[in-house]
Amino acid sequence: MIYQYGVAAVVILATIMFVTLFFITAPYGRYWRASWGPNLNPRIGWVLMELPCVVLFAWVYFLGADVGRLATLTLFGLWELHYLQRTFVYPALMRLGKSPMSVSVVAMGFFFNVINAPLNSVALTHLSSDYSYEWLIDPRFLVGVFIFLIGFAINIHSDHILRNLRKPKETGYKVPYGGLFRWVTSPNYFGEIVEWCGWALASWSLAGAAFAVFTFANLTPRARAHHQWYLANFSDYPKNRRVVIPWLF
Repeated sequence: MIYQYGVAAVVILATIMFVTLFFITAPYGRYWRASWGPNLNPRIGWVLMELPCVVLFAWVYFLGADVGRLATLTLFGLWELHYLQRTFVYPALMRLGKSPMSVSVVAMGFFFNVINAPLNSVALTHLSSDYSYEWLIDPRFLVGVFIFLIGFAINIHSDHILRNLRKPKETGYKVPYGGLFRWVTSPNYFGEIVEWCGWALASWSLAGAAFAVFTFANLTPRARAHHQWYLANFSDYPKNRRVVIPWLF
């Protein structure tokens, strides 16, 4: 029952956030605002915000049954692959600008992750008995894992392009080119949306589906804000780029 309530809470939060973020842009990065309270170094902020996804997910996972099944171990590995990169590698490679990270933003992200990570872990080893060896050859699992890895690669490659736009000691923003930037303003967000759609398919769980919905609701408004910002600040910004989904939006 708690699991179902948690999934419902994620979907309700996603709906509220999707509407709200079209009017209020989350205040970090180029949109940082001092009015949002105390601040942290962005590297520390990212680590603290994402840490529950590494630690809590693993803790709940290994408390469950059937943790040694190859299918569940594969899903565990995919989750940890993403979040070890996002929690430790991404902040370490981050090129710091002038903007700090608001404690309030870190706290909101941390709170969501404390709910979402255990929900997805519980779905793997506590509530499902379907991850048998047969699941390894199920089309939902195979296609879902493939989609996840494609999304992960898009996300990492797009972050790499963004990170290397400026030479050492350079400041300010530049228009990114290459990769999926040929078609959209925020391919890094597109990659992450693709990832969690793949996860939802491969895990075939309510928690996975809710997280995919949340990811779309969280990142699509921010991608739209980026798109509008580039158009307003660069007269030569490519007009044929979509916001986040190639050829669609």
